[in-house]
Amino acid sequence: MPQHTNYYNVIGLKTQQQIELIIPHEMAGLRLDQALAELCPEYSRSRLKTWVNKGSVLIDGGTLRPRDKVDGGEVVLITPTIDKSLDIKAEPIALDIVFEDESMIVVNKPAGLVVHPAAGNWDGTLQNALLHYDAELEGLPRAGLVHRIDKETSGLLMVARTLTAHKTLVDQLQERAFQREYLAVVRGYITAGGTINEPLARHPTDRKRYAVRAGGKEAITHYRVEQRFAKHTLLKVKLETGRTHQIRVHLSHRHHSLVGDQVYGGRYKAIANASELLSETLKGFKRQALHAARLGVVHPVSGEEISWACDMPGDMKNLVRVLEQESPAP
Repeated sequence: MPQHTNYYNVIGLKTQQQIELIIPHEMAGLRLDQALAELCPEYSRSRLKTWVNKGSVLIDGGTLRPRDKVDGGEVVLITPTIDKSLDIKAEPIALDIVFEDESMIVVNKPAGLVVHPAAGNWDGTLQNALLHYDAELEGLPRAGLVHRIDKETSGLLMVARTLTAHKTLVDQLQERAFQREYLAVVRGYITAGGTINEPLARHPTDRKRYAVRAGGKEAITHYRVEQRFAKHTLLKVKLETGRTHQIRVHLSHRHHSLVGDQVYGGRYKAIANASELLSETLKGFKRQALHAARLGVVHPVSGEEISWACDMPGDMKNLVRVLEQESPAP
């Protein structure tokens, strides 16, 4: 394994951390930017190239170009710099902090909040809120966000507060060591749990969607029945991999799309003989009924296995309550 140790400067500010690493000999012959991209997956290759060009990356005390080949064994010192061109501003948005210490934060994200800025959502995001909550997160990739969930999915998200913690947590995520458990209300009566192991890739005609496709990336979803209703089921879902829209696509592929998911489940379809309350509740549920209920990791400093849980938000609780009352299992 390559050495990858983070050092604080004498002031000890998180935004002035440096990354020191040694390029493994097996990477000999690679371009410098390729080697750095493999060793520092928490940063994009384009960002690493920018730092190399700016002189923020020293190789054995000197500088190289991104295209220069490495021999292996070089000592690399990276001084991350903030990309002001992104102009991601801190905003006073309320946060539900479930846990925090000097190395990380766990946030319970509400449905409707975008995780980080992108086309169409340049402000009002969780990243904007995090920068207001802790200005020192500005020195970390995406303000320390280790993973993400969809805008209309609620629940737990992990945020690193130091480069050391960020690297450790990203490694855990890539090694599938994260414990990620969701609650989902789906259409249809499911009799037993199971596993969906189907590759995912972009939809062939709609680039905003994903689909089960041969040759796609491996995607594995485990699910078990938590509660049954007449024509719906509450599932507990565990992710082994974390592809974009994975739970939504996999369950839709099994013809059990999430309640409220108009992208993968289509428009609301009336249920024969349903009560007015049930019909109004289902029709009025405008987001996918998906909640990231449990999150577990190995603490990046103590090495202790630690986990957190949070209840379903009010809209999902109400949905389950109405299904229990108006549509009990046969």
